[in-house]
Amino acid sequence: MSTATKLFEPYKLGPITLPNRLVMAPLTRNRALAGLVPNPLAVEYYGQRASAGLLVSEATQVSQQGQGYQDTPGIYSKEQVAGWRKVTDRVHERGGRIFLQLWHVGRISHVSLQQNNQAPVAPSAIRAKGKTFVGGTFADVSEPRALTLDEIPGIIESFKKGAANAMAAGFDGVEVHGANGYLLEQFAKDGTNKRTDAYGGSIENRARLMLEVAKVVAAEAGAERTGIRISPVTPANDISDSNPQPLYDTIVDGLSALKLVYIHVVEGATGGPRDIAPFDYGSLRKRFAGAYIANNGYDFELANKVLGANAADLIAFGKPFLANPDLVERLQRGAPLNAPDKATFYGGGAKGYTDYPVLGDSLQAAQ
Repeated sequence: MSTATKLFEPYKLGPITLPNRLVMAPLTRNRALAGLVPNPLAVEYYGQRASAGLLVSEATQVSQQGQGYQDTPGIYSKEQVAGWRKVTDRVHERGGRIFLQLWHVGRISHVSLQQNNQAPVAPSAIRAKGKTFVGGTFADVSEPRALTLDEIPGIIESFKKGAANAMAAGFDGVEVHGANGYLLEQFAKDGTNKRTDAYGGSIENRARLMLEVAKVVAAEAGAERTGIRISPVTPANDISDSNPQPLYDTIVDGLSALKLVYIHVVEGATGGPRDIAPFDYGSLRKRFAGAYIANNGYDFELANKVLGANAADLIAFGKPFLANPDLVERLQRGAPLNAPDKATFYGGGAKGYTDYPVLGDSLQAAQ
């Protein structure tokens, strides 16, 4: 069972040695406080999961304009940086490593979250068929407006500042959110980008914003501490592209040239079928010089198979980490896993957040 142990082998990710190859995927939990500052409970939540090879924080907006859901934390104010510093301190005290995910939702937002109830922004003024979480309920996303050419440098700058703030908050690195139908992917895919300027039309033009953001973030945080998340074929948030393979081959060539430390790839439909559309993920792996983090529907068996075939370097787990703070130990021991409580995923307090039992607890059900 040589492959069975590969998940628990160390891995050198840029300047950081990970003790195992399990990554905790970013998981939105909608528990930020006033001022969109991380909840003190988040200190315990991330600290409990510090045995992961790498933690990636929940998606964190780089500006007020970048917010799309209620109670998601930001990384653009002094108070937010101070709140995140408590999280990174706890993770480091417990021997862990954590990257912050930098986020701009683009059109997946609601006027009630925008300054002066303005329209959310997008590459083109096309409303998504989708919902967001505002006012304690799910509501249709608002009609967006197209960003003007002279606004785009400000978007890039907000990511750069977010990266600087993340490093000031003590994160070990940052992950650019280029996936799941949010702003950078909206620019990349032709279902959402109908522009005719330098950011629309050709694959190179549509890939431009994602690569420009990756470049400034890498310059700020260090390329060896910068990763990016991509989702070539996901339909999440009403996103689509007519020909994703050449688009993502081009994007990954550009990311590799920037010497980013990893690509974090959602294989298939986010949180859904892995085989939703044909796509050659091996092509991305070959093209990219850094680490390949595989994500979407992984369990112990699939993780071992993929690592054993050298089709990925690291494996991201989402819901299993949400419900099992000690996932690494449980998988090592072959122990049963806690089932996640979906009713507590978004919003709320400690229940379904910091109260899942660990091995050795009086295995009292968290539900």
